[in-house]
Amino acid sequence: MEITCKNCQHVYEGNYCNNCSQPADTHRINRHFLWHDIQHGLFHFDKGILYSFKALFTRPGDSIREFIEGKRVNHFKPLSLVLLLAGMYGFLYHKFDLNLFPDPTESEFDYHDFNEWMATHFSWITIATIPIYTIGTWIAFRKQGYNFVEYFILNTFKASQKLFAHIATFPLLYYYYGTPHIATITNIIYALDVVLIFWSNMGFFNKMPKIKVFLLSALSHFIFWILMLIIVASVLLISGKLKT
Repeated sequence: MEITCKNCQHVYEGNYCNNCSQPADTHRINRHFLWHDIQHGLFHFDKGILYSFKALFTRPGDSIREFIEGKRVNHFKPLSLVLLLAGMYGFLYHKFDLNLFPDPTESEFDYHDFNEWMATHFSWITIATIPIYTIGTWIAFRKQGYNFVEYFILNTFKASQKLFAHIATFPLLYYYYGTPHIATITNIIYALDVVLIFWSNMGFFNKMPKIKVFLLSALSHFIFWILMLIIVASVLLISGKLKT
């Protein structure tokens, strides 16, 4: 049976237009349509966010490698996922007025304003750190046949994985905020971040000996922190906040 596409007027047969991919069955816009659109457009319950969440905490390296190799239908788009999760975490951090920086009275640097700026720009700060992580990965694993953009996608998914974990542990951070135990909690969360990075790399580079992946992952993480220190020091020096 021939169907005329309501979107592009192309004549075709089947369930989807082979010119613009619009479904043949377009439902009337009502409350059922709205709920379906919320599910599939924002949360994508059957695939999207929940699929990516499950994949990143059951078989992270394998699922990311499969995405890079072309198995992409079920995943939420990696950059969109990072922006969404970082926005959620930044909102929580700002809403509950957390500030994990040193006591501003002990320094000339205005940590309160900096903390507010970090909270309100958390999504873009997170995105900005991904290329820095990627440089470390690209240098350490440069002989594994992946290009820089593919390593960028790998680190984008790892950023989402970390943000999922941070959102899940946020109640713990808030509960111990302002107590002597907060330093221990932040160290535990950072250790969890490192474990997730190494676990994901182990699955992603599954054709390499695990000890080699471990050592190269450590090298990659070390390169990231060296680059971050250089960037932060340069910004503070240029802004006059760092004295020579």
